[in-house]
Amino acid sequence: WGLFLRNHDELTLEMVTHIERDYMLDEYARDPQARINLGIRRRLAPLLNNNRHRIELMYAILLSLKGSPFIYYGDEIGMGDNLDLGDRDGVRTPMQWNADKNAGFTSPACDKLYLPVIKDPLYVPELVNVEDQKQSETSLLNWMKTMIRVRKTSRAFGRGQQRFLASANHRTLAIVREFEDEKILVVANLSATAQIASLDLAEWAGFIPIEMLGGAIFPRISDKPYLFTLSPQCFFWLKLRWLGGTPWKAPT
Repeated sequence: WGLFLRNHDELTLEMVTHIERDYMLDEYARDPQARINLGIRRRLAPLLNNNRHRIELMYAILLSLKGSPFIYYGDEIGMGDNLDLGDRDGVRTPMQWNADKNAGFTSPACDKLYLPVIKDPLYVPELVNVEDQKQSETSLLNWMKTMIRVRKTSRAFGRGQQRFLASANHRTLAIVREFEDEKILVVANLSATAQIASLDLAEWAGFIPIEMLGGAIFPRISDKPYLFTLSPQCFFWLKLRWLGGTPWKAPT
């Protein structure tokens, strides 16, 4: 079961209702050039208005879900697209490896390239490339590497059962992943404002949530509603440990 946030050529909307399609096109493809057939031709960063918080939130949800996540080339560094190119070529521009000529994709002259390098000032190779992001601890590329590394520490993400928990706040999302003795709680704020999520976690009373990216220890779960205060477009990956069990440490 493959999961992705956008497709390599067309993010098709043919299987949704007309009302849903009109809403999604108006929200994510207001520029008519971004539309193709019944779908959208855009890379992820332009789809999300190049908003780093939104991009991270969507990837955190993608990596939380059951199935095999697909990350299409360029999205791991926040590459843009070129809507001036015909058909689906707008999302097939050369990978931006560095800030050199042709973005380090190849050495021949620019006019020999099958497709041109992006010229959009927000996404030019001089600003968005692999080489620079490798050297920055806070880059999207290194954030992605951390998320993938942490995901691989738990078999529950790849193989576990998946349950969505009811939340009184529709702007929040809560998922439990379980595999054998592993239990992971994912909580996300889908809105652009701070939110509170009240969850019924009585089934896991006695367990302690431990944040998987930094190792922060949350209060023990009881049979009462558990409250999460969530900043805008943020998320938690929490490993649930039984009180008195072997402490779980975040990977270094």
